[in-house]
Amino acid sequence: MSNAKPIPQPAVLLVDDEPLIREVLRMGLRGQFDVEVACSADEAQIMMATRNYDVVVCDHLMPGEEGLSFLSRARTQFPQVQRILMTGYTNPELLSRSTALAGLSGCLTKPVSAAELAEAIRLALPR
Repeated sequence: MSNAKPIPQPAVLLVDDEPLIREVLRMGLRGQFDVEVACSADEAQIMMATRNYDVVVCDHLMPGEEGLSFLSRARTQFPQVQRILMTGYTNPELLSRSTALAGLSGCLTKPVSAAELAEAIRLALPR
């Protein structure tokens, strides 16, 4: 019998105000990542203050604080966490500016499949 500890899955925080999207993506990522969900930037902020995450994935348009603003702040407060923005906007200038402003590892255009998100998370993780 081996005493080797299982390799922990990367911790991912998924932030989206739409319950169906949160659940579909969480279920699609299950087994590959340790996924927790938040329904707002405020909730995500609290969660990030109490647990270390490897990657945070956040929707852009949400009630309260927008995702880009939250991820920009997270860059300063939690610089070790990789950041991915999901947005329904397809404006290339916004996407390019967002990547630079928040130091994003990725920017995905909705609708996003769980497979597409899993690949973006894998690419964001340190090697």
